[in-house]
Amino acid sequence: MQPAERSRVPRIDPYGFERPEDFDDAAYEKFFSSYLVTLTRRAIKWSRLLQGGGVPRSRTDLNRTFPDNVKFRKTTDPCLQRTLYNVLLAYGHHNQGVGYCQGMNFIAGYLILITNNEEESFWLLDALVGRILPDYYSPAMLGLKTDQEVLGELVRAKLPAVGALMERLGVLWTLLVSRWFICLFVDILPTVLRIWDCLFNEGSKIIFRVALTLIKQHQELILEATSVPDICDKFKQITKGSFVMECHTFMQKIFSEPGSLSMATVAKLRESCRARLLAQG
Repeated sequence: MQPAERSRVPRIDPYGFERPEDFDDAAYEKFFSSYLVTLTRRAIKWSRLLQGGGVPRSRTDLNRTFPDNVKFRKTTDPCLQRTLYNVLLAYGHHNQGVGYCQGMNFIAGYLILITNNEEESFWLLDALVGRILPDYYSPAMLGLKTDQEVLGELVRAKLPAVGALMERLGVLWTLLVSRWFICLFVDILPTVLRIWDCLFNEGSKIIFRVALTLIKQHQELILEATSVPDICDKFKQITKGSFVMECHTFMQKIFSEPGSLSMATVAKLRESCRARLLAQG
């Protein structure tokens, strides 16, 4: 590609993340030119929904939050680290049962990048941590541990070959998906904003839909694993590549690939998995 052609795609993306040296500009432009139609259609639909009344329904980590993002660098003015500190500090006072937990910095940081507003980011963080995902970020992290076990039950039911492999190798789900869940796919999937739209609108079952879709789509690759390190590596691979880059297709898949998955089913599984964890002490 000629230098003039490469310069058409900015080195820094709209959210402040630096594109890698091997970034495929031509493929990106080809994809985005076709995806622009979808974005326009969705923007119009979203605008109509808002006009109609809306859609129904430690600080010590600051330096580790998006270190490659120019907007969080101390040399940038204004530096978003101060905004992030304010949001996390305010939330710690607001929800003292949670305070601060690792992972919240990435979620709050991403909300700040999108809203560019401290107060809006605070209330969106409160919706996620306090309402949609209760107990994910509490000291015991019981909600997070429960949902990892729920995913295991869903895999055993919907993808029995993968479930059997996990049991045969003695792999704990927390080794594979704890970062997916605690960071809500931030810095993991390029479709994270679309996933969050669904998360705010439809609730926490979306997390399971995303995880099941990734696993089902790459089932053959996962079944090649012969050891715990091997399967951990496979789970890193399945969050990369063209499947997750084609965000519109990916989002359609999360509603078709896992099949039926109601909140009633999730609630029942959570109840049994939570009881089992509590019994284990």
